[in-house]
Amino acid sequence: MTRLAKSWSLCALIALAGCSVATTGPARLSDRQAQELARALDGKVPGKAVSCVSRILGTDGLQAVTDDLLLYRVNRDLVYRNDLRGSCTGISRGSTLVLRPTNDQYCRNDIVYGVDLTTGMRGASCALGDFVPYRAAGR
Repeated sequence: MTRLAKSWSLCALIALAGCSVATTGPARLSDRQAQELARALDGKVPGKAVSCVSRILGTDGLQAVTDDLLLYRVNRDLVYRNDLRGSCTGISRGSTLVLRPTNDQYCRNDIVYGVDLTTGMRGASCALGDFVPYRAAGR
């Protein structure tokens, strides 16, 4: 195998290593993650899942709770939960979340990945799932 072919083979292996693998179920939450999720959803009741939400509404953008769970805060009375389709290893450990929506909405199957800003390394990518609205009780 030529040196160039070996280099391409190594690049292909590295690229494959970054691919996400679908999990069989939700990851176990750490105590900190469970507290963050409980705080965000406290006093709210889940509604019917939707496939897209407006990007203009959210105050903080998408925030990773775990490597397979995002929250989208619209305001204190409305938070959307998004269980990713697959796991984006590393996004809950401080990576900057990168998303390339196709329009002014976040939608199911949009691709998201994390980037470590100190190293510039891109992490695994995965797809958004449905958005489940959690609204304050009585609203």
